[in-house]
Amino acid sequence: MTYEYEAETEKEAIEKAAQELGLEKDQFDVEILETQKKSLFKKGYVKIKVHTVDTADHVAPEFDGKVPNATTCAKNPHIVANPMPQDEFEQKLVDFVTEMINKMGYEVAVEVMFREDKKIGIKLTSESSSILIGRKGKNLDAMQLLVNVYAGHLGREDIRVVLDSENYRIRREESLVRLAYVTADKVRMNRNSILLEPMNPFERRLIHTTLNDIPDVETKSEGDGLYKQVRVIYKGVR
Repeated sequence: MTYEYEAETEKEAIEKAAQELGLEKDQFDVEILETQKKSLFKKGYVKIKVHTVDTADHVAPEFDGKVPNATTCAKNPHIVANPMPQDEFEQKLVDFVTEMINKMGYEVAVEVMFREDKKIGIKLTSESSSILIGRKGKNLDAMQLLVNVYAGHLGREDIRVVLDSENYRIRREESLVRLAYVTADKVRMNRNSILLEPMNPFERRLIHTTLNDIPDVETKSEGDGLYKQVRVIYKGVR
């Protein structure tokens, strides 16, 4: 299910959502719909959409984009995992992903990439990794949705399963940050707006957050469905 909240800052909006829904902050996904920075004559605000998991509809939790890197793993050795399944649940996940991709006609090696509280990463190694990732990661996202639904069928709706291949998630995040800054420069130079490609909720939130501190630029999500577009808008300094 989804809910919308507004507040002066993203932090306040998320806290408001957590309080009204009676949930912890890590129990729902946040999508930034619109931001307006504070100016002399206008009060700043952030509008967010909160996604909660409805197990009756088998809606899988969305990937939040946080794949532990080498630095994170070094600080927390419990995140770095033995790549082999450590229990029946993990074995079933690995078997499910392997069978799913094999039925698609591709060979793949599946292993555990990391383990965190309420999150597990699954690594796909294949000569067909570019096909498994798909354009803008859409194939990877689709498979990730299926494996999260399967985890829910196993009674583990509390676990988020992250699929990755060739470190795509981290590389995509870095490219989106660069895209955000380049787009902001363009709209400031031309004093217009630019509509970016359709993105999933995490990718859109990354664009919003990256540009949130640029005073003469604002962002807004447009469209319907999971893959909306972000419009980057020049508003000038007021």
